[in-house]
Amino acid sequence: MILAEHLPVLPVAIPALAAPFALLVMRRRRALGVGIALTSCLAMLGAALALMARVIDGTIISYAMGDWPAPFGIVLVADRLAAMMLVLTATLALIALLHAVVTRADRKGWHFHPLFQFQLMGLNGAFLTGDLFNLFVFFEVLLIASYGLMLHGQGSARLKAGVQYVVVNLVGSSVFLIALGLLYSLTGTLNMADMGLRVAEIAPADQGLLRIAALLLVSVFALKAAVAPLHLWLARTYAVSTPAVAALFAIMTKVGVYSIIRVVPQVFGDGAGAAAWVPAPYLLPAAIVSAVIGFAGVFVARSLSEQAAYAVVGSTGTLLIAVAGWTPESLGAALYYLVHSTIAAAALFLVADVVARRRRGYGDSASPGADFADRQGAGLLFMVAAIAVCGLPPLSGFIGKLLILKSLAPLPDWGAGWTVILVTTFIGVIGFARVGSAVFWKAAAAEPQQPVPGTSRADFAAPVIALALLVALSVGAGWASAYANAAAAQVLDPTQSAAVVLLQGGAS
Repeated sequence: MILAEHLPVLPVAIPALAAPFALLVMRRRRALGVGIALTSCLAMLGAALALMARVIDGTIISYAMGDWPAPFGIVLVADRLAAMMLVLTATLALIALLHAVVTRADRKGWHFHPLFQFQLMGLNGAFLTGDLFNLFVFFEVLLIASYGLMLHGQGSARLKAGVQYVVVNLVGSSVFLIALGLLYSLTGTLNMADMGLRVAEIAPADQGLLRIAALLLVSVFALKAAVAPLHLWLARTYAVSTPAVAALFAIMTKVGVYSIIRVVPQVFGDGAGAAAWVPAPYLLPAAIVSAVIGFAGVFVARSLSEQAAYAVVGSTGTLLIAVAGWTPESLGAALYYLVHSTIAAAALFLVADVVARRRRGYGDSASPGADFADRQGAGLLFMVAAIAVCGLPPLSGFIGKLLILKSLAPLPDWGAGWTVILVTTFIGVIGFARVGSAVFWKAAAAEPQQPVPGTSRADFAAPVIALALLVALSVGAGWASAYANAAAAQVLDPTQSAAVVLLQGGAS
């Protein structure tokens, strides 16, 4: 009963408690530390599924921290969208953690598991928070943890990319604070539900300042999502990270997309007066450029991990093409595709590691090399992951893109969206075919054709599980798309959320 009452805070509290406990025991009892980390992820998944069961009928849960009423206190808000993101995060965390443990990547530093838990705490908090300042706080928590995870395993390439990553995100954090300061000075609140009611009352003389604040805020979210032209940091950062870490990072860009979906309708939607939908005209062009750049990067990538990194940029662009429609149908299609693209990108990073561990000196380079053990199995995994990322049948990516195309058809700019999605899919297919043929079919002429001894096939487990989830998402596409459509309709009707947050919080 007590757990049910405090269910919304559990996805944040569980990793917050697991991280210091894992830190305390890692040096003396590593196995216990790993057990704590795995148990934490399982508990988070259980809490997320329980929350989803509570909100699946449209219920919105508002949880006031310390019983301080909204909009004055910290509030967590769980609805269909938040629950979906929590389940996705916990599922992805379990897959990534399994791969890190199986491949012993977590042994390259003492603090992998505590940092991993703090990363999850930041992610879950960002999906649950009901006010913009705590969104900033949870952004910083997940970013600080990601700095350590990104450098895990050391190496000059990671250090160089890490410096770039830190600088870019420090600039983003500074802009975020400036936007928050402007919005607070104009509205007197940072609670999203309360702010959504107050923006319409802002004096005409301050409308220009409000528009600037809105554009700055969405620019920060676009930076986190690696939307062009703010995408340059992602490819190098993700490509050199430990594969298990890169797999978890696949959801970090989705935090930026989630923030756009959450904040724009809530704060700058129809009720915002002159500032209504201010960022909307800029989103579609940026999304189109991101999709083109991402899949062009897939085409010219020099390694499997670099392909996976550019695939994250391209899939984010495709996702935001649907979001930019701002209709229940397009947003529902986007949410279905969000789940698919996150798991598919993570699977591709893990497959790249499976290949690299067997090719030794060649790593995951997109060039012919010596024959290697488990070549057929690794090649099959790569083919399925490539099909998933490109959005070809029979996997869920095809269904997601089909839903997006269908939702765009009634919109004025449907032609641009259709053209970009279809062309980039074709480019992606060619890019993956080029790399796949070089790695799994050709062999360097000067190399002997004796297979390189392989490692245990235990590292196949995590990518196989990820790809199996995509199969399940395809089989359950009817239920999943219905849930996504219901979540989209709920997001685009912020009055219900505002009523729950403010009335339950005791605000007048």
